Amino acid sequence: MNRGRPVLDVRRLRLLRELHVRGTLAAVAAALHLSPSAVSQQLALLEKEAGVELLRKVGRGVQLTPQAEILVAHADGLLRHLEQAETELAASLERATGTVRVAVFQSAALALVPDMLGLVARDHPALRVTVTQREPESALTETWARDFDLVVAEQYPGHAAPHLPGLDRVELMSDTIRLATPLGDGPASGTTSIAQARHVSWVMEPPGVASRHHAEQACRVAGFEPDVRFETADLQAQIRLVESGNAVALLPDLLWLGRVPTVALHDVPGRPRRTIFTAARTASAAHPAVVACREALAAVAALVHAPAAPADPSA
Repeated sequence: MNRGRPVLDVRRLRLLRELHVRGTLAAVAAALHLSPSAVSQQLALLEKEAGVELLRKVGRGVQLTPQAEILVAHADGLLRHLEQAETELAASLERATGTVRVAVFQSAALALVPDMLGLVARDHPALRVTVTQREPESALTETWARDFDLVVAEQYPGHAAPHLPGLDRVELMSDTIRLATPLGDGPASGTTSIAQARHVSWVMEPPGVASRHHAEQACRVAGFEPDVRFETADLQAQIRLVESGNAVALLPDLLWLGRVPTVALHDVPGRPRRTIFTAARTASAAHPAVVACREALAAVAALVHAPAAPADPSA
């Protein structure tokens, strides 16, 4: 063993792992609030410490060498052990403190998060919770990458949410997905089933997300390709388009928590249900801050009941 060789710096190993996860120096710099040149300089120092080439230029970017991949695997283990140590240290204290970063999708943010924050503030006044709206697929990846500590995600029937190594998964609740149609006049009025919606306009989320895949498949099973004239990830905007008679949509019941539905809601074949779950890194799942948020979310979810659909005016 060369006793004169510098010891590998854990902070620089983390940068190498971040490059493996995020793909570019610019993405690493943005995630860690550094300049790309600072990231590049630190990785160059890590190469000197390691005594081997870690990065190769490929076009305008860089590629990790096989030796760098070995260090990334060990960096993963080191960071996991450090996170476990932080979790055990925090668990030894009498109360939950610090900051917990939560990622959540829109309908859960509207229906579950406000009451969750109230419970956390009451039971854990020293705990600071930050909440960021994210699409579930990206939020799971960002939680795995350590951008968030806890994610509230969803899974639609026939469209499994990604399973990432080192993330646990705890089911929170489920809600029914129904066809939403206008109560008043408009081009989409009088529609009461997916089969009848073959000749009307639809509003859906943009392509690539689970809800869009589920809605398209439901229409295809019914024998037609939906006329998707409106695309928006904002479910409140989807509701307004249905209310105004311009479209129909498949919407989850959680949207109506604490409010009377303003559209007609119809059961669809199979009565599909969306699963809502939380995920955290296994190394920090026992951290008091994560546990506090999960317990508060579970308490709120336990009070959720599916809303009754308003009377169908065409019945």
